[in-house]
Amino acid sequence: MIRIKRVYEQPEIDDGVRILVDRLWPRGVKKEDLRLNYWLKEISPSDELRKWFGHDVDKWPEFLQRYFDELDHNPEHLKTIRAAAEQGTVTLIYAAKDEEHNNAVALQAYLTEH
Repeated sequence: MIRIKRVYEQPEIDDGVRILVDRLWPRGVKKEDLRLNYWLKEISPSDELRKWFGHDVDKWPEFLQRYFDELDHNPEHLKTIRAAAEQGTVTLIYAAKDEEHNNAVALQAYLTEH
């Protein structure tokens, strides 16, 4: 099972393996408070794609296409998540305010489809 959660939500035992999937460290959060297993910066959208998207909901469908293309071309970055998911629950941690249109939601969709 692959779940998603904002960095500002409390870690829970049933989160399983906790993986931060943002390229930038979230503001105002201490590393020890997140109780992360991994910080996979490389799995996040490229800086160019992230800046282009700018959390503009109208760009969401194209963002998904472009991000999925990036993931298709870098399958090695997915190995850690897939290996952890084979063992149990994985929680993708993200910082974006928009809970429906962010890279963790996109990554969860990609992993579910592939």
